[in-house]
Amino acid sequence: MFGNFFLKQFLKSQLKNVSETQREQILNLIEKNPEFFKKIAIETQEKIKQGKNQQTAVMEVMQAHQEELQGLLK
Repeated sequence: MFGNFFLKQFLKSQLKNVSETQREQILNLIEKNPEFFKKIAIETQEKIKQGKNQQTAVMEVMQAHQEELQGLLK
């Protein structure tokens, strides 16, 4: 319950230029696949610790999991 609230607040702050509908879609996707997104977060943090900037780290991890992401979005 509290985790969901904080996640929604975080998404609002990070995705302020994204519509409310799209934010809800993203939240629903994360709620349905928490382990996948946890893995994405861990891999991103590892790349940041290796010295990559956040944007590069996220892009590399997302590209590595592109097929899985496309499957989730269908």
